[in-house]
Amino acid sequence: MNRLNQLFNSKKDNLLSIYFTAGYPEINTTVDIAEALEKAGVDFLEIGFPYSDPVADGPTIQHSSEIALENGMNLHLLFEQLAELRKRVTIPVLLMGYVNPMVQYGVENFCKKAAEIGIDGVIVPDLPMYEYETLYAGHFKTNNLSNIFLVTPQTSDDRISKIDGLSNSFIYLLSSSSITGGNLQVSVNIEDYYKRIKAMRLNNPAIIGFGISDNKSFNKATEYARGAIVGSAFVKLLGTENYLDKIPEFIQSIRPS
Repeated sequence: MNRLNQLFNSKKDNLLSIYFTAGYPEINTTVDIAEALEKAGVDFLEIGFPYSDPVADGPTIQHSSEIALENGMNLHLLFEQLAELRKRVTIPVLLMGYVNPMVQYGVENFCKKAAEIGIDGVIVPDLPMYEYETLYAGHFKTNNLSNIFLVTPQTSDDRISKIDGLSNSFIYLLSSSSITGGNLQVSVNIEDYYKRIKAMRLNNPAIIGFGISDNKSFNKATEYARGAIVGSAFVKLLGTENYLDKIPEFIQSIRPS
């Protein structure tokens, strides 16, 4: 079992994950931010590797990617920075990004390097399930990396079942089919979607993301899933002065201890 599996076995609800973009707002603070988040009580992390065409991301995360790329962030540098990750961070850490930089780096090399530095899983929104299954699954399994699939309200039950069969840690349940950073609108349709997923009794736990920004939306999400992911709201915090000092208060505002 990797750290993700251990986490889901030991903690059954109210899991909180935070996403941030490597290289934003400064080039060398990736591990500092990760360490501060663990100390603030976050359960697991998603570190984004920036890409010039982040199709699933809203303006806030797009902007952070642009700044990170201007700062000089790339996968080679990120892996260098994360070499010291496991000296300072013990919670599960995932990398999140797009398939193009992974392919340019070499997917086999990417998986080997990620495992070397202690990464537990990868989220790649634009990696087709067929390509993962036929081309890359072996590299992920050999390196004990979880590949996290995304599900939207439009995803069919058959596809969700297929995703569940290919998954070994959790399924990323999008609160909508829109981009990151929108508000979590809990409509009747969304409630029905959450209930539909819950009724399927999947083997893998669901974690809800996109639109989780405060205690209210976190609590609503965790009524239907094991946990929730905060991205854009945290990235906005990183754009302010003394952001490292503000992290504990921010985490308390999402999930008071």
